[in-house]
Amino acid sequence: MNANETTAAGRDTSGQHPPGPTAPQRDFSHIQGWGADLDHKNRPAYPMERTPPRLEGVHWDRPEDQPIRMKVYHSTERPGVTPVFGTSTPPSGLSGKIRDVAYKLSENDIRHWLLLLLADRVNMFEGIGEDLMHGHIPNVLGEMGIRAEFRHNRAGLARKVAVTAAIVGVGYYLYRRRGR
Repeated sequence: MNANETTAAGRDTSGQHPPGPTAPQRDFSHIQGWGADLDHKNRPAYPMERTPPRLEGVHWDRPEDQPIRMKVYHSTERPGVTPVFGTSTPPSGLSGKIRDVAYKLSENDIRHWLLLLLADRVNMFEGIGEDLMHGHIPNVLGEMGIRAEFRHNRAGLARKVAVTAAIVGVGYYLYRRRGR
């Protein structure tokens, strides 16, 4: 059997490619870029590749991990925390409890992400409450970028105001209707 022959199962036995399942013999040449790995001329990185790869400058000592002084969340798919992580906003309050529940779930579970979104919104309200407790009245509209939105995207701002007014109006109507 020469280097271009395959077995009856459709596997390359030349030793150049690892064995694995292949698709039935069909013509995919109409797909742009199909089979680019077959000819080295079609591989942009080929001239720069080396076998074995270069090892100069690759050997380095792993730095010490960042010390953990607070609760650090990590994915259930990872065995531990990453060497470096953020510490600017440690989990606290109700939003922290919501994050505790979210990080017990796998990242491929939609509840994980929805709980994290909820925790972010709860954290925003906790921040507003904390500002008010310290005697600081937050400029919510300014922090939302209303001035920039008015200056650069008036149509989008008008649409947002209309949608908000409609939601508040429907909510008020339903509230009044329920009271009768």
